[in-house]
Amino acid sequence: MDSAPTLHPDTFGVSPDVYHRRWVILGVLCTSLVTVVVGVSSLNVAIPTLADPIKGLGASATDLQWIIDSYALVFAGLLLPAGALGDRYGRKGALQFGLVVFGLAALAASQVDSPNQLIAARSTMGVGAAFIMPATLSIILTSFPLHERGKAIAVWAGFAGLGGAIGPLSSGILLEHFWWGSIFFVNLPLVLGLLVVAGILVPSSKDPAGHALDPIGAVLSVIALVALIFSIIEGPEAGWTSPVVMGSALLALAAGFAFIRFELVRDNPMLDPRLFRIRGFRWGTVSVTATFFSMFGMFFLLTQYLQFVQGYTPLEAGLRQLPSAAMLLIISPQSPRFVARFGVRRVVRTGFAMSAVGFALFATLRPESPYGVVFVALVLLGAGIALVMPPASQLIVGSVPLAKAGVGSAVNDVTREVGGALGIAVLGSILASGYRRGLDDLTGVPEPAAEVARQGVAAGLGVARTLPGELGGRLADDVIHAFTNGTSWAFAVSAVLATIAAVAIGSRIPDELPGGHGPPPVASGDDISASTSTSPATPA
Repeated sequence: MDSAPTLHPDTFGVSPDVYHRRWVILGVLCTSLVTVVVGVSSLNVAIPTLADPIKGLGASATDLQWIIDSYALVFAGLLLPAGALGDRYGRKGALQFGLVVFGLAALAASQVDSPNQLIAARSTMGVGAAFIMPATLSIILTSFPLHERGKAIAVWAGFAGLGGAIGPLSSGILLEHFWWGSIFFVNLPLVLGLLVVAGILVPSSKDPAGHALDPIGAVLSVIALVALIFSIIEGPEAGWTSPVVMGSALLALAAGFAFIRFELVRDNPMLDPRLFRIRGFRWGTVSVTATFFSMFGMFFLLTQYLQFVQGYTPLEAGLRQLPSAAMLLIISPQSPRFVARFGVRRVVRTGFAMSAVGFALFATLRPESPYGVVFVALVLLGAGIALVMPPASQLIVGSVPLAKAGVGSAVNDVTREVGGALGIAVLGSILASGYRRGLDDLTGVPEPAAEVARQGVAAGLGVARTLPGELGGRLADDVIHAFTNGTSWAFAVSAVLATIAAVAIGSRIPDELPGGHGPPPVASGDDISASTSTSPATPA
């Protein structure tokens, strides 16, 4: 059983031993976080390789979808229970357990020889990730004094975005020199190193009250989140009004309603639904969802554009996405300073406005567009995301008592996953619709070949290579232009949504962070400034 740490006033309520190594602890936790996020983003550039029957696994379009989505489905579904288990039994233990599961599953993924085996391994990686991600942020909250948490969370948020950007780059480098399984095998030495360093440096912490677990709430939350993510994932393929999608959405709604009703009557709920009455918690979750909608949707579209339209290799495509990662690393740690000077609202409004301009630039892309357009758009989008993520995350976790840091962190992570899944699904649907419209009239192309081409850009370019001479070249041009038009529509919709977010969220989100960072808040009937103390946040 963990003994109570001896505190000292000079360390602002944090154990002196932990306080003096808090920045090293942050480095370990951020590296663990990047490992998880890279697990989500690294497969985007590997899609053509995995589909190749010689170099990869010969995965079908459905196989590829589930190789990517199985990870996110399990990850999102288990986040809340995993965060609650970390609070109850120890966050360091949850981190270590997650790393072990993630590492073993990554090793298994690197050795499989069929798409179904890879789907199973990726699902198990999602289990490990669900324990790692909330543990990283909750340990940060208990390792830093209140006045430094904003900066620590900002650094954490920057690395969360960095993982999304370096995933395609690391996969590109590995695919350039090694077999496809190397994109998973590379996780093993990293995980082993993290286990050793975390065992030495990361402190133990848990809910001091030792509240009992909430198994019924956990099961209901898993059903609701898995059904929700499944319906979002399947919507573009099966159709948003198909029985399987509508059934999953209704199951998510029913389980979510049951979860809320059950949690409201418990003395110690896993997640108190009344937290959403707190303006910072409510608008923080909306902001993070909107931000990751933008980021994951952008990477999904841009990676394909760079490879299929402009002909870059996976490595070259990954390198050309680095400007967004650079902006996330540079600007995220500065976000608390901007908030202290200008307030949360102006910072969030500016971040979404910059994202809107970046998406508008992306919407102008054509097959012959110079890379400079992509570069400027990535800089704007990366800077915008870097401004929004830190204050939004701090509003979420700052509305939850410190004893429930794992669950608060899990809520922050769930909103990321839901937002990312929505971004890929919605923008992917717009892209697919625009792509198919662009190939309605394929004069001279045999109907079987035309049907294959309409399935997607990879299939279209593949079938074009099988047609003779000028006919194949013309079909390839049609496919590329149809795909580019589809991405333009998707990026244009993203620009509109980011503009709406700048206005709607920027005018409703609290202007002050928990702990007093920012200008004095404007009085509001439903506003609560809850701090990350050990006392429960009282909803309005």
